[in-house]
Amino acid sequence: MLAGLIKTMRPRQWVKNIFVFAPLVFDVKLFNLRYLAQTVAGFVLLCLISGTVYIINDLVDIEKDRQHPKKRKRPLASGQVGASAVTVAAILIPLVALPAGFLLAPGFGAILTGYLLLQIAYSFWLKNVVIIDVMVIAAGFLLRVAAGVPLVDAERFSPWLYVCMTLLALLIGFGKRRQELVLLKENANAHRASLQEYNLSLLDHIISIVTASTLVAYAFYTFSAPNLPSNYTMMLTIPFVLYGIFRLLYLIHVKEMGGAPEEIALSDRPLQVTFLLWGLSVVVVVYVLP
Repeated sequence: MLAGLIKTMRPRQWVKNIFVFAPLVFDVKLFNLRYLAQTVAGFVLLCLISGTVYIINDLVDIEKDRQHPKKRKRPLASGQVGASAVTVAAILIPLVALPAGFLLAPGFGAILTGYLLLQIAYSFWLKNVVIIDVMVIAAGFLLRVAAGVPLVDAERFSPWLYVCMTLLALLIGFGKRRQELVLLKENANAHRASLQEYNLSLLDHIISIVTASTLVAYAFYTFSAPNLPSNYTMMLTIPFVLYGIFRLLYLIHVKEMGGAPEEIALSDRPLQVTFLLWGLSVVVVVYVLP
């Protein structure tokens, strides 16, 4: 049962919480041990709360998941773990994690609480509202980034990064909806109410718009953010972002892998290498070249 509970919390998806480290890196505090420790603690609490959200989501969608070709293998849908056990966990975990978040930093605790409330609203209602469903997914990523700001007392974190994160999350979210339509086909409506309002043509148009906006926003960030080196060396990181986004589009449209972003992040080696090179280049530009 414990293994089923942990699986229901979807540890593979916790990779998304790595965005809480963005303020630590971009506010030039990566090597400050105090702020690093606080961010690691915040990452753990985010994982617990996001795991709670997945429990709630699976409880709400248990019958629909049983009709899904992949999700029917989840612990709740398959009967590996009982609904009563995970319900208790979904209550107890926030009772511990949320107070700990406020103790770590009041601002972080407030964002953590807001994230949980937003995701509960998504599980029960917002995920069935066309377009709003993906915007809520993007808001979840944005809150992950924002959660890192109070943890490091950020002073030079550029608002452009909020814009870039939101646009990238929208790209991931609409790519996920596209893959769901392709995978479920005529059964899509039975799995998620909002899917009946989407079609591939609409999603392809939206993905094109969001892709262009993401690239432009990141380009503007590299030469207009006030906290970056004045010699515009951050622009050297643009090729990695270009390739990463193009690779993501290739996986969505050609390989039809957009349904599970965490699987892409953990399995696609070219994307992993690109992210690593981008991260290293950012560290060199921000910490070494100035």
